[in-house]
Amino acid sequence: MAEYKGIHGTKIQNYTTDPDNPITGQVWYNETSQTMKFQYPTTIAAWSTGNPLNTGRSGLGGSSQSGTAALAFGGQNPPMSALTESYDGTSWTEVSDLNVAKSLGVGSGESNTSALYSFGESGTGNVATNESWNGSSWTELTDGNTARRFMGGGGTQTSAIVAGGFTTAVTGVTETWNGSSWTEVADLNTSRYTLTGTAQNNTNALVFAGKLPGGPLYAITESWNGTSWTEVADLNTAREGAGGSGADNTSALAMGGEAPAFTGATEQWNGTSWTEQNDLNNARAIPGASGTTSSTTAFGGFNPGRSPIYLNDSEEWNTGIPVGAWSTGGSLNTSRGDGGSSGTQTAGLAFGGFSTVRTGVTESYNGSAWTEVNDLNTARNALTGTGTQTSALAFGGEAPPDSALTESWNGTSWTEVNDLNTAKQGIAASGADNTSALSIGGISAPGYLAQTESWNGTSWTEVNDLNGVKAFGAGGGILTSSITAGGANAPGGTNTAETETWNGTSWTEVSDLNTARRQLAGVAPDSTSALVFGGNPPGETAATEEWNGSSWTETTDLSTARRAIMPSGTGSSSALAGGGFTPSPSAATEEWTKPAFTVKTITSS
Repeated sequence: MAEYKGIHGTKIQNYTTDPDNPITGQVWYNETSQTMKFQYPTTIAAWSTGNPLNTGRSGLGGSSQSGTAALAFGGQNPPMSALTESYDGTSWTEVSDLNVAKSLGVGSGESNTSALYSFGESGTGNVATNESWNGSSWTELTDGNTARRFMGGGGTQTSAIVAGGFTTAVTGVTETWNGSSWTEVADLNTSRYTLTGTAQNNTNALVFAGKLPGGPLYAITESWNGTSWTEVADLNTAREGAGGSGADNTSALAMGGEAPAFTGATEQWNGTSWTEQNDLNNARAIPGASGTTSSTTAFGGFNPGRSPIYLNDSEEWNTGIPVGAWSTGGSLNTSRGDGGSSGTQTAGLAFGGFSTVRTGVTESYNGSAWTEVNDLNTARNALTGTGTQTSALAFGGEAPPDSALTESWNGTSWTEVNDLNTAKQGIAASGADNTSALSIGGISAPGYLAQTESWNGTSWTEVNDLNGVKAFGAGGGILTSSITAGGANAPGGTNTAETETWNGTSWTEVSDLNTARRQLAGVAPDSTSALVFGGNPPGETAATEEWNGSSWTETTDLSTARRAIMPSGTGSSSALAGGGFTPSPSAATEEWTKPAFTVKTITSS
């Protein structure tokens, strides 16, 4: 049998206090508390933005048992749709249409090559039609017994169940599918419609939520054992039109719906009770969903508060995501926000901004405390910066008026160098040092800019524009691989969630932030990894999101909600948030570390 030293390369050590930086999996003995301890990375389950459907719609069906090989079919925009889209875990592709365009049916299936779409509403009213997908086309099969819409259920292509719904009235009728025909079985205990559910097959299912016409919303959950329905523990939030996914009647997710406001509330069922989880990023009702409690894709839906109201948004639910954490760092000497910054978490630089007046104050961070160093030559706010603690660039801002000034930092003092081509403020930036930088977007009277300028250590050159105008966004990366996210765009300074990446030549639009905002902060080593935090959605926010190269995931919030923070850092693993507005000027500093760790005491029980 292997010994601990052979596995981890060290013996169990004795400490009077817990070690500052134990290795993951390391076990140690705390002599003071006389306990054995170990640490492990803290993880969460959360929704992240996926690539959108090609066509937004609500009331669509989904193959119910795979999150990364899903099928989306039917729905309405309106009118009723026969569209089918296949998901490969990254993007949606349109494939062959249904034979009957319809919405509000029940989707079943194991993957994007095996599915069933049953019952629902067509352009002529309720239907009992039933179609089977073989990976390339739909085939009409035997109809159900009772035409209806707004049911719950699921299962596989050859073993499925539907329950409840609306015919000419609300019903509790249940039917099971054996691969060739439908059979009526025991009714639900509580008749209702706009419910949802999930099923392993026609002997193992769960349905939940729903309502009566003009009546109350239900949190009721019922479990099916192949013979009868049994009421079990209620949802925490009563609602209608939720999405549902899961493996069987002991494992399910409920997401979104109307409660009565449109919601992103997500709950997980463990066979005994429902537990509230992280919400969908975008509230919606009647979405499609496919997957399990560890991996689900939710797509489409309806929200009259969004534009367009029929959504094409796709979101991915994953568990076991390592999560970072914010901790308190040393405060700035001068409370302020809206300044420029550069460097890393342990070697940061913050300069300029607005306190009670515009300032040129520069401060240097050593990992625990800020020290005042030489000021900028020109005090200004709404400027930006990039580089390191000893080789930085400060450019743009409001002096007033809008400024084209550029200053270079050599670790000791600032020197004015060649101006930007366009005076502007609210610029996003990227760059490695004071010889290499990118100025991204911004605002200059009379409007918002898509302009990009590149710095070579001597002068600025205009290069290819952003795809959309924006200012007060976050930026990061290097001259050949950069990212910008969020900000405000014309007209009217509307907040945006748009994200674009730069390959050294041109910008490409990629997946949006989960929360549209301006005056957010961001750090990134390149276009494949980033962290953004804070901002104004309006009102100060503490929201933090992490970019993995394809999508944004909401993670641990800042301790203090702020906008116009001065950020430093190397990306999603290490960052610094200095100052900002709460709305008052702040001196608060927070340090981001990922992964965060949980220390556990080993007991005999």
